[in-house]
Amino acid sequence: MTHVAVIDIGKTNAKLALVDLNTLKELAVVTRPNTVLPGPPWPHFNVDDIWDFLLGALARFQQSHGIDAISITTHGACAALIGQDGKLAAPILDYEHEGPDAIAAAYDAIRPPFEETGAPRLPMGLNLGAQLHWQFEVDPKLRGRTAAVVTYPQYWGYRLTGAYACDVSSLGCHTDLWNPHTNAFSKLVKRLDIAELIGTPRKCSDVLGMILPGLAAQTGLDPTTPVYCGIHDSNASLLPHVLHQTGPFSVVSTGTWVIAMSMSGHSIQLDSTRDTLINVNALGHPVPSARFMGGREYDTILRGDAADYTQADIMHVAQNGPMLLPSIITESGPFQNRHAEWLGAEPSHGSRERTVAIGFYLALMTAECLALTGHRGTIIIEGPFAGNLSYCSMLATATNCAVEASGGTTGTSEGAALLASAPASQLHASKRRQNYRSGNGPLSEYAKTWMSKVGAQPVSGGMKLPDN
Repeated sequence: MTHVAVIDIGKTNAKLALVDLNTLKELAVVTRPNTVLPGPPWPHFNVDDIWDFLLGALARFQQSHGIDAISITTHGACAALIGQDGKLAAPILDYEHEGPDAIAAAYDAIRPPFEETGAPRLPMGLNLGAQLHWQFEVDPKLRGRTAAVVTYPQYWGYRLTGAYACDVSSLGCHTDLWNPHTNAFSKLVKRLDIAELIGTPRKCSDVLGMILPGLAAQTGLDPTTPVYCGIHDSNASLLPHVLHQTGPFSVVSTGTWVIAMSMSGHSIQLDSTRDTLINVNALGHPVPSARFMGGREYDTILRGDAADYTQADIMHVAQNGPMLLPSIITESGPFQNRHAEWLGAEPSHGSRERTVAIGFYLALMTAECLALTGHRGTIIIEGPFAGNLSYCSMLATATNCAVEASGGTTGTSEGAALLASAPASQLHASKRRQNYRSGNGPLSEYAKTWMSKVGAQPVSGGMKLPDN
Protein backbone atom coordinates (compact mmCIF):
# COMPACT_ATOMS: atom_id res chain seq x y z
CA MET A 1 0.00 0.00 0.00
CA THR A 2 1.48 3.31 -1.05
CA HIS A 3 -1.07 6.02 -1.83
CA VAL A 4 -3.57 7.07 0.84
CA ALA A 5 -6.25 9.61 0.01
CA VAL A 6 -6.92 11.69 3.12
CA ILE A 7 -10.22 13.49 3.58
CA ASP A 8 -9.28 16.44 5.80
CA ILE A 9 -12.23 18.58 6.93
CA GLY A 10 -11.07 21.58 8.96
CA LYS A 11 -13.27 24.27 10.39
CA THR A 12 -12.15 26.72 7.70
CA ASN A 13 -11.33 24.52 4.71
CA ALA A 14 -12.13 21.09 3.31
CA LYS A 15 -9.27 19.26 1.65
CA LEU A 16 -8.38 16.05 -0.11
CA ALA A 17 -4.71 15.11 -0.03
CA LEU A 18 -2.96 12.14 -1.59
CA VAL A 19 -0.12 11.03 0.69
CA ASP A 20 2.72 8.68 -0.27
CA LEU A 21 3.33 6.44 2.74
CA ASN A 22 6.93 5.84 1.70
CA THR A 23 7.82 9.50 2.16
CA LEU A 24 4.79 10.99 3.99
CA LYS A 25 4.72 13.67 1.31
CA GLU A 26 1.55 15.02 -0.25
CA LEU A 27 1.55 14.11 -3.94
CA ALA A 28 -1.58 16.10 -4.73
CA VAL A 29 -3.83 18.46 -2.78
CA VAL A 30 -7.12 20.19 -3.52
CA THR A 31 -9.03 22.45 -1.13
CA ARG A 32 -12.27 24.41 -0.91
CA PRO A 33 -13.84 26.61 1.77
CA ASN A 34 -15.89 24.85 4.44
CA THR A 35 -18.95 27.06 4.28
CA VAL A 36 -21.66 27.30 6.90
CA LEU A 37 -25.25 27.65 5.73
CA PRO A 38 -27.46 29.87 7.93
CA GLY A 39 -30.38 27.46 8.25
CA PRO A 40 -33.09 26.46 8.78
CA PRO A 41 -33.22 24.88 11.27
CA TRP A 42 -29.80 26.07 12.53
CA PRO A 43 -26.41 27.05 11.06
CA HIS A 44 -24.94 23.93 9.52
CA PHE A 45 -22.15 22.64 7.32
CA ASN A 46 -22.71 22.34 3.59
CA VAL A 47 -21.85 18.65 3.54
CA ASP A 48 -23.47 17.86 0.18
CA ASP A 49 -21.25 20.34 -1.64
CA ILE A 50 -18.20 18.98 0.19
CA TRP A 51 -19.24 15.45 -0.78
CA ASP A 52 -19.43 16.37 -4.46
CA PHE A 53 -16.04 18.05 -4.18
CA LEU A 54 -14.51 14.94 -2.56
CA LEU A 55 -15.91 12.48 -5.08
CA GLY A 56 -14.63 14.56 -7.98
CA ALA A 57 -11.18 14.82 -6.40
CA LEU A 58 -11.06 11.10 -5.61
CA ALA A 59 -11.79 10.31 -9.26
CA ARG A 60 -9.02 12.66 -10.44
CA PHE A 61 -6.47 11.31 -7.95
CA GLN A 62 -7.32 7.74 -8.89
CA GLN A 63 -6.80 8.54 -12.55
CA SER A 64 -3.55 10.47 -12.06
CA HIS A 65 -1.84 8.46 -9.29
CA GLY A 66 -3.98 5.57 -8.08
CA ILE A 67 -5.48 5.28 -4.58
CA ASP A 68 -4.80 2.30 -2.29
CA ALA A 69 -6.74 3.40 0.81
CA ILE A 70 -8.80 6.25 2.23
CA SER A 71 -8.36 7.83 5.64
CA ILE A 72 -10.27 10.66 7.29
CA THR A 73 -9.52 13.49 9.70
CA THR A 74 -11.84 16.30 10.78
CA HIS A 75 -12.22 19.02 13.36
CA GLY A 76 -13.82 18.07 16.65
CA ALA A 77 -17.00 19.16 18.46
CA CYS A 78 -19.11 17.72 15.70
CA ALA A 79 -21.41 14.77 15.16
CA ALA A 80 -23.90 13.59 12.58
CA LEU A 81 -27.35 12.20 13.36
CA ILE A 82 -28.13 9.58 10.74
CA GLY A 83 -31.83 9.04 10.08
CA GLN A 84 -33.82 5.85 9.69
CA ASP A 85 -33.70 6.39 5.91
CA GLY A 86 -29.89 6.56 5.89
CA LYS A 87 -29.82 10.32 5.28
CA LEU A 88 -29.16 13.00 7.85
CA ALA A 89 -31.94 13.21 10.42
CA ALA A 90 -30.99 16.88 10.84
CA PRO A 91 -28.31 19.17 9.40
CA ILE A 92 -24.91 18.96 11.09
CA LEU A 93 -24.77 21.82 13.58
CA ASP A 94 -21.97 24.39 13.42
CA TYR A 95 -20.36 24.32 16.86
CA GLU A 96 -20.08 28.12 16.88
CA HIS A 97 -23.86 28.51 16.98
CA GLU A 98 -24.98 30.05 20.28
CA GLY A 99 -28.24 28.07 20.48
CA PRO A 100 -27.01 25.64 23.17
CA ASP A 101 -26.23 28.59 25.47
CA ALA A 102 -29.96 29.30 25.79
CA ILE A 103 -30.49 26.14 27.87
CA ALA A 104 -27.03 25.94 29.42
CA ALA A 105 -28.37 25.59 32.97
CA ALA A 106 -30.41 22.53 32.04
CA TYR A 107 -27.40 20.96 30.37
CA ASP A 108 -25.10 21.77 33.29
CA ALA A 109 -27.47 19.83 35.53
CA ILE A 110 -26.78 16.58 33.65
CA ARG A 111 -23.21 16.90 32.35
CA PRO A 112 -20.49 14.92 34.15
CA PRO A 113 -17.79 16.78 36.09
CA PHE A 114 -14.40 17.67 34.68
CA GLU A 115 -12.85 15.02 36.93
CA GLU A 116 -14.73 12.31 35.02
CA THR A 117 -14.33 13.47 31.43
CA GLY A 118 -11.37 15.86 31.29
CA ALA A 119 -13.62 18.15 29.25
CA PRO A 120 -13.98 21.76 30.41
CA ARG A 121 -17.36 23.50 30.17
CA LEU A 122 -17.21 25.45 26.93
CA PRO A 123 -19.59 27.94 25.31
CA MET A 124 -21.84 27.48 22.28
CA GLY A 125 -21.64 23.93 20.93
CA LEU A 126 -18.00 23.30 21.75
CA ASN A 127 -19.10 20.51 24.10
CA LEU A 128 -20.67 17.98 21.77
CA GLY A 129 -22.98 16.81 24.52
CA ALA A 130 -24.41 20.34 24.76
CA GLN A 131 -25.11 20.28 21.02
CA LEU A 132 -27.04 17.03 21.23
CA HIS A 133 -28.95 18.13 24.32
CA TRP A 134 -30.03 21.37 22.63
CA GLN A 135 -30.94 19.72 19.33
CA PHE A 136 -33.18 17.17 21.04
CA GLU A 137 -34.82 19.95 23.07
CA VAL A 138 -35.61 22.25 20.16
CA ASP A 139 -36.70 19.37 17.91
CA PRO A 140 -38.50 16.86 20.19
CA LYS A 141 -39.04 14.42 17.31
CA LEU A 142 -35.37 14.33 16.33
CA ARG A 143 -34.37 11.47 18.64
CA GLY A 144 -37.10 9.29 17.17
CA ARG A 145 -35.91 10.03 13.63
CA THR A 146 -32.32 9.13 14.52
CA ALA A 147 -30.93 5.67 13.81
CA ALA A 148 -27.30 6.44 14.72
CA VAL A 149 -25.12 9.17 16.20
CA VAL A 150 -21.58 9.21 14.79
CA THR A 151 -18.64 11.55 15.31
CA TYR A 152 -17.62 13.68 12.35
CA PRO A 153 -14.80 11.61 10.77
CA GLN A 154 -17.13 8.63 10.79
CA TYR A 155 -19.89 10.58 9.07
CA TRP A 156 -17.69 10.71 5.98
CA GLY A 157 -16.72 7.09 6.63
CA TYR A 158 -20.41 6.19 6.74
CA ARG A 159 -21.01 7.85 3.38
CA LEU A 160 -18.11 5.89 1.94
CA THR A 161 -18.87 2.48 3.49
CA GLY A 162 -22.33 2.49 5.06
CA ALA A 163 -20.87 1.54 8.48
CA TYR A 164 -21.68 3.32 11.76
CA ALA A 165 -18.91 4.06 14.30
CA CYS A 166 -17.19 6.67 16.45
CA ASP A 167 -13.44 6.98 17.00
CA VAL A 168 -11.83 7.38 20.41
CA SER A 169 -9.92 10.57 19.57
CA SER A 170 -13.08 12.40 18.46
CA LEU A 171 -15.00 11.14 21.50
CA GLY A 172 -12.13 12.37 23.68
CA CYS A 173 -12.25 15.89 22.24
CA HIS A 174 -14.15 17.83 24.99
CA THR A 175 -17.42 16.10 24.13
CA ASP A 176 -18.49 15.30 27.73
CA LEU A 177 -19.40 11.87 26.29
CA TRP A 178 -16.14 10.04 27.05
CA ASN A 179 -14.27 9.00 30.19
CA PRO A 180 -10.57 8.87 29.29
CA HIS A 181 -9.71 7.21 32.60
CA THR A 182 -11.87 4.14 31.88
CA ASN A 183 -11.70 4.36 28.08
CA ALA A 184 -15.48 4.12 27.91
CA PHE A 185 -18.54 6.32 27.52
CA SER A 186 -19.32 8.76 30.32
CA LYS A 187 -22.59 8.85 32.27
CA LEU A 188 -23.87 11.51 29.88
CA VAL A 189 -24.59 8.99 27.13
CA LYS A 190 -27.34 7.38 29.20
CA ARG A 191 -28.59 10.73 30.48
CA LEU A 192 -29.08 11.91 26.89
CA ASP A 193 -30.82 8.61 26.08
CA ILE A 194 -28.49 7.84 23.18
CA ALA A 195 -26.83 4.68 24.49
CA GLU A 196 -28.62 2.63 21.82
CA LEU A 197 -27.89 5.18 19.08
CA ILE A 198 -24.28 6.23 19.43
CA GLY A 199 -21.77 4.46 17.19
CA THR A 200 -19.46 1.83 18.64
CA PRO A 201 -16.12 3.33 19.72
CA ARG A 202 -13.39 2.13 17.37
CA LYS A 203 -9.65 2.54 17.18
CA CYS A 204 -8.66 5.26 14.75
CA SER A 205 -6.66 2.70 12.75
CA ASP A 206 -9.50 0.19 12.40
CA VAL A 207 -10.76 -0.48 8.90
CA LEU A 208 -14.32 0.80 8.87
CA GLY A 209 -15.14 -1.06 5.66
CA MET A 210 -14.61 -1.12 1.91
CA ILE A 211 -15.81 1.62 -0.36
CA LEU A 212 -19.40 1.09 -1.50
CA PRO A 213 -19.71 -0.48 -4.97
CA GLY A 214 -21.61 2.47 -6.43
CA LEU A 215 -18.92 4.90 -5.27
CA ALA A 216 -16.18 2.64 -6.61
CA ALA A 217 -17.87 2.73 -10.02
CA GLN A 218 -18.35 6.51 -9.84
CA THR A 219 -14.74 7.29 -8.86
CA GLY A 220 -12.89 4.48 -10.60
CA LEU A 221 -11.50 3.15 -7.31
CA ASP A 222 -11.06 -0.55 -6.74
CA PRO A 223 -14.15 -1.82 -4.86
CA THR A 224 -11.85 -3.44 -2.27
CA THR A 225 -10.31 -0.06 -1.33
CA PRO A 226 -10.30 0.07 2.50
CA VAL A 227 -11.60 3.08 4.40
CA TYR A 228 -9.95 3.65 7.79
CA CYS A 229 -12.01 4.75 10.76
CA GLY A 230 -10.49 8.22 11.09
CA ILE A 231 -9.12 10.65 13.65
CA HIS A 232 -9.60 14.08 15.21
CA ASP A 233 -7.35 16.53 13.36
CA SER A 234 -5.13 17.66 16.24
CA ASN A 235 -4.47 14.04 17.15
CA ALA A 236 -3.60 13.37 13.52
CA SER A 237 -0.85 15.98 13.89
CA LEU A 238 0.31 14.28 17.07
CA LEU A 239 0.33 10.70 15.75
CA PRO A 240 3.61 10.64 13.75
CA HIS A 241 5.46 11.89 16.81
CA VAL A 242 3.75 9.48 19.20
CA LEU A 243 4.89 6.64 16.95
CA HIS A 244 8.57 7.49 16.81
CA GLN A 245 9.47 10.32 19.20
CA THR A 246 11.18 9.37 22.47
CA GLY A 247 11.43 11.31 25.69
CA PRO A 248 9.23 14.19 26.79
CA PHE A 249 7.95 16.48 24.04
CA SER A 250 4.96 18.53 23.00
CA VAL A 251 3.24 18.97 19.67
CA VAL A 252 1.52 22.25 18.86
CA SER A 253 -1.08 21.80 16.15
CA THR A 254 -1.84 25.13 14.47
CA GLY A 255 -4.78 26.14 12.32
CA THR A 256 -8.09 27.71 13.26
CA TRP A 257 -7.27 26.32 16.71
CA VAL A 258 -3.81 26.20 18.28
CA ILE A 259 -3.70 23.08 20.44
CA ALA A 260 -0.75 22.26 22.67
CA MET A 261 -0.46 18.56 23.55
CA SER A 262 2.19 17.39 26.01
CA MET A 263 3.63 13.89 26.16
CA SER A 264 5.54 12.66 29.23
CA GLY A 265 5.43 16.10 30.79
CA HIS A 266 5.50 17.16 34.42
CA SER A 267 2.75 16.00 36.75
CA ILE A 268 0.27 18.87 36.64
CA GLN A 269 -3.08 20.10 37.82
CA LEU A 270 -5.34 20.80 34.86
CA ASP A 271 -7.36 23.98 35.36
CA SER A 272 -10.68 23.68 33.57
CA THR A 273 -11.27 27.44 33.68
CA ARG A 274 -8.32 28.07 31.37
CA ASP A 275 -9.33 25.86 28.44
CA THR A 276 -7.21 22.91 29.41
CA LEU A 277 -8.52 19.45 28.69
CA ILE A 278 -7.64 15.82 28.18
CA ASN A 279 -7.41 14.77 24.58
CA VAL A 280 -7.30 11.09 23.67
CA ASN A 281 -4.63 10.17 21.15
CA ALA A 282 -4.85 7.60 18.38
CA LEU A 283 -3.59 4.88 20.70
CA GLY A 284 -6.37 5.64 23.19
CA HIS A 285 -4.08 7.32 25.74
CA PRO A 286 -4.99 10.54 27.60
CA VAL A 287 -2.96 13.62 26.63
CA PRO A 288 -2.95 16.85 28.71
CA SER A 289 -3.81 19.66 26.30
CA ALA A 290 -4.62 23.37 26.16
CA ARG A 291 -5.82 25.53 23.32
CA PHE A 292 -6.94 28.86 21.93
CA MET A 293 -8.28 30.05 18.57
CA GLY A 294 -4.91 31.20 17.27
CA GLY A 295 -5.66 30.97 13.56
CA ARG A 296 -8.88 32.91 14.01
CA GLU A 297 -7.03 35.53 16.05
CA TYR A 298 -4.33 35.82 13.39
CA ASP A 299 -6.93 36.41 10.70
CA THR A 300 -8.85 38.88 12.87
CA ILE A 301 -5.81 41.07 13.56
CA LEU A 302 -4.19 40.94 10.12
CA ARG A 303 -7.33 40.83 7.92
CA GLY A 304 -5.33 39.14 5.18
CA ASP A 305 -2.65 41.86 5.17
CA ALA A 306 0.39 39.99 6.48
CA ALA A 307 3.61 41.75 5.48
CA ASP A 308 6.95 40.21 4.62
CA TYR A 309 9.55 40.92 7.30
CA THR A 310 13.16 40.17 8.19
CA GLN A 311 15.12 39.20 11.27
CA ALA A 312 15.92 42.88 11.67
CA ASP A 313 12.19 43.64 11.87
CA ILE A 314 11.83 41.00 14.59
CA MET A 315 14.55 42.61 16.65
CA HIS A 316 13.07 46.08 16.08
CA VAL A 317 9.68 45.03 17.47
CA ALA A 318 11.34 43.16 20.34
CA GLN A 319 13.22 46.32 21.31
CA ASN A 320 10.56 48.94 20.64
CA GLY A 321 7.18 47.25 20.61
CA PRO A 322 4.30 47.27 20.03
CA MET A 323 2.90 44.51 22.24
CA LEU A 324 -0.52 42.86 22.01
CA LEU A 325 -2.14 41.51 25.18
CA PRO A 326 -4.90 38.87 25.28
CA SER A 327 -7.49 38.03 24.25
CA ILE A 328 -8.70 38.66 20.72
CA ILE A 329 -11.18 35.78 20.90
CA THR A 330 -12.48 36.01 24.46
CA GLU A 331 -14.66 32.90 24.57
CA SER A 332 -11.81 30.40 24.74
CA GLY A 333 -8.14 30.06 25.60
CA PRO A 334 -6.08 30.61 28.75
CA PHE A 335 -7.25 34.21 29.26
CA GLN A 336 -10.98 34.03 28.71
CA ASN A 337 -13.17 37.12 29.19
CA ARG A 338 -10.14 39.38 28.96
CA HIS A 339 -10.19 41.84 26.06
CA ALA A 340 -7.20 42.51 23.82
CA GLU A 341 -5.26 45.74 24.07
CA TRP A 342 -2.16 47.18 22.46
CA LEU A 343 0.73 48.48 24.53
CA GLY A 344 2.29 51.22 22.47
CA ALA A 345 0.72 52.70 19.37
CA GLU A 346 -1.36 50.18 17.42
CA PRO A 347 0.56 49.47 14.21
CA SER A 348 -1.17 50.05 10.89
CA HIS A 349 -2.72 47.22 8.89
CA GLY A 350 -0.31 45.69 6.43
CA SER A 351 2.76 46.85 8.36
CA ARG A 352 5.72 44.70 9.27
CA GLU A 353 5.38 45.76 12.90
CA ARG A 354 1.80 44.47 13.10
CA THR A 355 2.73 41.17 11.44
CA VAL A 356 5.67 40.55 13.78
CA ALA A 357 3.69 41.58 16.87
CA ILE A 358 0.87 39.13 16.16
CA GLY A 359 3.49 36.38 15.76
CA PHE A 360 4.90 37.29 19.17
CA TYR A 361 1.43 37.36 20.70
CA LEU A 362 0.49 33.93 19.35
CA ALA A 363 3.80 32.45 20.55
CA LEU A 364 3.33 33.81 24.06
CA MET A 365 -0.23 32.50 24.18
CA THR A 366 1.12 29.11 23.06
CA ALA A 367 3.82 29.23 25.75
CA GLU A 368 1.11 29.78 28.37
CA CYS A 369 -0.83 26.79 27.03
CA LEU A 370 2.29 24.64 27.20
CA ALA A 371 2.94 25.70 30.80
CA LEU A 372 -0.61 24.70 31.71
CA THR A 373 -0.08 21.18 30.34
CA GLY A 374 3.19 20.48 32.16
CA HIS A 375 5.31 20.64 29.03
CA ARG A 376 8.97 19.68 29.03
CA GLY A 377 11.39 18.86 26.23
CA THR A 378 11.24 19.66 22.54
CA ILE A 379 8.31 21.57 21.03
CA ILE A 380 7.22 20.49 17.56
CA ILE A 381 5.10 22.92 15.53
CA GLU A 382 2.70 21.50 12.96
CA GLY A 383 0.59 23.47 10.53
CA PRO A 384 0.73 27.03 9.17
CA PHE A 385 2.53 28.63 12.12
CA ALA A 386 5.55 26.37 11.50
CA GLY A 387 6.48 28.82 8.75
CA ASN A 388 6.08 31.92 10.91
CA LEU A 389 9.54 33.15 11.87
CA SER A 390 8.45 35.59 14.58
CA TYR A 391 6.19 32.96 16.15
CA CYS A 392 8.82 30.23 16.26
CA SER A 393 11.59 32.54 17.47
CA MET A 394 9.51 33.93 20.31
CA LEU A 395 8.14 30.52 21.31
CA ALA A 396 11.66 29.12 21.72
CA THR A 397 12.61 32.14 23.81
CA ALA A 398 9.48 32.24 25.96
CA THR A 399 9.70 28.52 26.81
CA ASN A 400 13.50 28.23 26.85
CA CYS A 401 13.04 25.03 24.85
CA ALA A 402 14.10 23.78 21.44
CA VAL A 403 11.42 24.37 18.80
CA GLU A 404 11.27 22.26 15.65
CA ALA A 405 9.14 23.60 12.80
CA SER A 406 7.69 20.95 10.51
CA GLY A 407 7.64 21.40 6.77
CA GLY A 408 4.42 21.55 4.80
CA THR A 409 1.28 23.44 5.66
CA THR A 410 -0.34 20.81 7.87
CA GLY A 411 0.53 17.66 9.74
CA THR A 412 -3.02 16.37 9.78
CA SER A 413 -2.96 14.67 6.40
CA GLU A 414 0.29 12.85 7.07
CA GLY A 415 -0.91 11.70 10.49
CA ALA A 416 -4.22 10.48 9.12
CA ALA A 417 -2.41 8.60 6.36
CA LEU A 418 -0.42 6.71 8.99
CA LEU A 419 -3.62 5.04 10.13
CA ALA A 420 -3.11 2.86 7.07
CA SER A 421 -0.20 1.20 8.94
CA ALA A 422 2.99 2.04 7.11
CA PRO A 423 5.98 -0.05 8.21
CA ALA A 424 7.76 1.40 11.22
CA SER A 425 10.88 2.02 9.14
CA GLN A 426 8.92 4.42 6.99
CA LEU A 427 7.19 6.36 9.74
CA HIS A 428 9.81 8.98 10.39
CA ALA A 429 8.74 12.12 8.59
CA SER A 430 11.60 13.74 6.70
CA LYS A 431 9.82 17.09 6.71
CA ARG A 432 11.44 18.65 9.79
CA ARG A 433 12.93 21.79 8.31
CA GLN A 434 14.18 24.25 10.89
CA ASN A 435 15.28 24.37 14.51
CA TYR A 436 14.95 27.36 16.82
CA ARG A 437 16.72 27.97 20.11
CA SER A 438 16.01 30.40 22.90
CA GLY A 439 17.08 33.97 22.18
CA ASN A 440 18.49 36.40 24.70
CA GLY A 441 18.34 40.16 25.00
CA PRO A 442 15.35 41.94 23.47
CA LEU A 443 13.32 38.81 22.72
CA SER A 444 13.71 37.56 26.27
CA GLU A 445 12.86 40.94 27.79
CA TYR A 446 9.78 41.23 25.56
CA ALA A 447 8.57 37.83 26.74
CA LYS A 448 9.15 38.70 30.40
CA THR A 449 7.26 41.98 30.03
CA TRP A 450 4.29 40.29 28.32
CA MET A 451 4.11 37.61 31.00
CA SER A 452 4.18 40.17 33.77
CA LYS A 453 1.43 42.20 32.09
CA VAL A 454 -0.94 39.25 31.75
CA GLY A 455 -0.36 38.28 35.37
CA ALA A 456 -0.29 34.55 34.80
CA GLN A 457 -0.71 32.61 38.04
CA PRO A 458 0.65 29.16 38.86
CA VAL A 459 -1.81 26.43 37.97
CA SER A 460 -3.79 25.30 41.01
CA GLY A 461 -6.85 23.17 41.63
CA GLY A 462 -8.49 20.99 39.04
CA MET A 463 -7.50 17.43 38.22
CA LYS A 464 -4.08 15.95 38.69
CA LEU A 465 -2.60 13.78 35.96
CA PRO A 466 0.36 11.45 36.37
CA ASP A 467 3.26 11.52 33.96
CA ASN A 468 2.03 9.91 30.72
